Amino acid sequence: TRFLIGKTETPELDAELLLAHVLQKPRSYLIAFPEKELSSAELEQYENDIRRRSLGEPIAYITGTKEFWSLELRVTIDTLIPRPETESLVATVLQYLPGKKRLTLADLGTGSGAIALALLHEHPEWVLHATDQSEQALKVARQNASKFHLANIHFHQGNWLQALPAITFDAIVSNPPYIAMEEWKEYAAGLQYEPKSALLAEKNGLADIEMIILAARPYLQPGGYVFLEHGFLQGSAVRQLFVASGYSEVITVLDLAHKERVTLGKLSV
Repeated sequence: TRFLIGKTETPELDAELLLAHVLQKPRSYLIAFPEKELSSAELEQYENDIRRRSLGEPIAYITGTKEFWSLELRVTIDTLIPRPETESLVATVLQYLPGKKRLTLADLGTGSGAIALALLHEHPEWVLHATDQSEQALKVARQNASKFHLANIHFHQGNWLQALPAITFDAIVSNPPYIAMEEWKEYAAGLQYEPKSALLAEKNGLADIEMIILAARPYLQPGGYVFLEHGFLQGSAVRQLFVASGYSEVITVLDLAHKERVTLGKLSV
């Protein structure tokens, strides 16, 4: 903890999480068994992990896991680290789509599979098609799907909607890149270890969002939805893009911090 002070915002928590990871135990074990002595191999691994954290590497990449929607997902440097804000996207999809009905959804830019697997965890009867440009990311997503025994998911390597099969969907969901190139200096320190291709977008951060909104229409069933996560200052611009593309019932939903985070639009019947 002393070593991490001034190098992370939560030095004690980070020290505990990394020690629990080395011991392959929950954090509560550290309190219950304070007399536990580390082996030389455990101590070496712990010191190495602490050094990595002191240099700014996210804990999720050091431990190789991140909890999302109560699922402990495998993550690597080939995937974004799932964030609490994205749980607002999952919650919005669940709110607007009827349960107990076999729906077909697409998750674009799936990364670790977090969004698709969270939705399937809630509705195993749904069918998910998940795309990603990165074959390495898809490998991680497949491992996560296998870990949680979620079978109704199909993975496709390629660019956004172009990778999807020639069918129509009840909903298309995505957390696309939305950080503007000009903003990278502001965010670089906290995101330096994560894949830039999943973070940065042209047109003031709106290029991929605009492309998905425009390209999604032929892939949707009548009355189908598009759900998109975006930056908390982009709500107005994203709503305008949906309306200009002919979608109806365009709504922006706030995240847990009461910031505009998810916008949806419906394809008129």
